[in-house]
Order: sequence, then C-alpha cells, then structure tokens
Amino acid sequence: MFSYFKRALNFFSHDIGIDLGTATTLVYVRDNGIVLEEPSVVAIQTETNKVLAVGLEAKRMLGRTPGNIRAIRPLKDGVIADFEITEEMLRYFIRRARGQSKLVKPRVLVAVPSGITEVETRAVIESAERAGAREGEVHLVEEPMAAAIGVGIPVQEPSGHMIVDVGGGTTEVAVISLAGIVESRSIKTGGDSMDAAIIQYLKRAYSVLTGERSAEQIKIDIGSAYKLDEEVDMEIKGRDLMGGLPKSIQVSSEEIRESLMEPVTKVVEAVRMTLERCPPELAADLIDHGIVVAGGGALLRGLDRLLSEETGLPVVIADSPISAVVKGTGVMLQEMDTLSRALRASSSSGGRRWRR
Repeated sequence: MFSYFKRALNFFSHDIGIDLGTATTLVYVRDNGIVLEEPSVVAIQTETNKVLAVGLEAKRMLGRTPGNIRAIRPLKDGVIADFEITEEMLRYFIRRARGQSKLVKPRVLVAVPSGITEVETRAVIESAERAGAREGEVHLVEEPMAAAIGVGIPVQEPSGHMIVDVGGGTTEVAVISLAGIVESRSIKTGGDSMDAAIIQYLKRAYSVLTGERSAEQIKIDIGSAYKLDEEVDMEIKGRDLMGGLPKSIQVSSEEIRESLMEPVTKVVEAVRMTLERCPPELAADLIDHGIVVAGGGALLRGLDRLLSEETGLPVVIADSPISAVVKGTGVMLQEMDTLSRALRASSSSGGRRWRR
C-alpha cells in the first residue's frame, strides 16, 4: 500500500533539477526542460530582511541600491554563504518551477561542487526541503558528473573522459569512467575570480574603481585567455580613486588578458594536476577523447586553445556550456526512480547524494 502511494506521489510530482550556481541558477522540470535561468542574487530590505527581488531583477540592483536595500549573492565559491537568503531564493525558484502544481511537493536533484563537505551537503539538503522540496527526496549530484551527462559524454563506458566545468565560483575538473569519478579536482576559482582580477587591475593600473557588473561586461566584451587574431580596445567608465569623480579610460584586450592571467593559470594547473594523477590506461583514452569544457567560463575567448597548448590534448567547448549541468540533472530526472536505488544516503539527513 505504501509503495502504491509513493508511486502515486511520484506520478503527480514535477521533479526538479537545480544547478545552484554562484553566479546563475538554472532549473529543469522533468518533461518540460529548462524553465528558468536567473542570476543567483537576492535584494533585501536591511531593516526588516524582507526579500524585495530575486534573480534578474535583483541583479539589476547590484551596486545601485540605496542604503536601506542590499543586493546579496548568497552563494560563495559554489557553496551556501547565507543560509536564510539561499532558502528564500530556492523557495522563489521552486515555486516558479512548480507553477500551478501545488498538490504534491517535488523531488529535487541539486548539482553541487565535488569538493563539498558533509556540513555543506546537509545545508543544501535542509535549505531545499524548507524551500518546498519533498522531505527525504532531495538528492545531490556532483557538478562534473552532471555536466558530463549534460554534454553527452558516455559516462557509463569503461574508458576515460575528462570534463572541465568552469563556473562562477568554482572550477570542477574530473576524469570519468564507468559512471564514476576516477580523479577530480575542485578549486575556488571561476568567473567571479576573473571579474575580481579585472577590478584589481584597473585599480592598480589606472586608479579607477569599477563594479562587479562592469567587470563582468569587460570580460565578456574583450576578455581572453589566448592572444586574439585582432586585438581591440574598450572604453571603461568608473570612479577615479584619486579625485573621487567619474572617469572614462581606454583599455586594450591585451591588458585585460594580462589581468586574467592569475585565475586562468589556476584553471590550467587544476587540469594539469588532474591529468598527472590520472591512471595510465585512462590517460591514454584522453588522447582520443580529449577534454570537454563546460560552464560559463568556457565562453572566455581562447580558453580552449590555451588548454590544448598546455596539455597537448584536443579541447572542445561544449554546445550551450552554461546549461550543461542542469541538462545533466534533466537526463537523470528522467531515470529518477532507477537512479534513486543507486544514490548513496547522505549522512545524518534524509537526502541522498549520487557519487562513485
């Protein structure tokens, strides 16, 4: 009787996959595809902690709010930095994903960094349950595995495949074989680190202060990891640190590439270290299969060329790299009933975590 009731719940449930990213959150609903892609930003009223806006509307407020309003990014380096605000953000996203379906709480699959601790694991599970997920039905999958599935890598084959997921807060590097992560490395370097590097360079070289949004746009417009065929300049506006007045300067793509050297080098080193620790048989497979790069950071110009030059392996940028992880959760949701039996129960909670 209980199993029949559980199957009925699953039939009416809209299972949800979430790529809970430091910069962007994407949500996948089983049988409906990707239904939401919003910045991981929440705007609150400082006196009451009341949530005023979430997602894109809140991101527009970054660096532009009056004293009584704060625009917060509640995740840092891929993990929860502010539990209450993350819970509010998840509640908003889950409510939007469910739409009119209020009858049954959904099962939820959340992609998390491979280096997440047990404490952080429990925090994600508890936040998702309080935000509207079905109790005991919050599952976690490591981001590189989800990304590999999302880009179409045949993860169940007995051969080595490498995935590099360059996200907003972390970069995940993994060698996958037989549906398991054989070797991996997670570093707290990603798109946010690149934005911060640009801000610091402009302060140091020009005494001009720019905000996070401006730095991100500079990275998108003229940022690169490898020498461009045609270098370009860009007008940048900010505040003069000496005089305190607005100031406009011209900056070249070569300068921005120089400013990005430190975080980009960390990504390259993470890939090299993972390769060095990879078993010889799987390393040999990578000569044929190469490296697949996903995540928003994959869009940085020339990153594939730099990685290929540094490793001697073919490197491919995934189609729609930003949505790779959430697409992977979508594939897994289609087989949720089968996968649930293979998911390992996370310690001290009712949630589960899919790992090797």
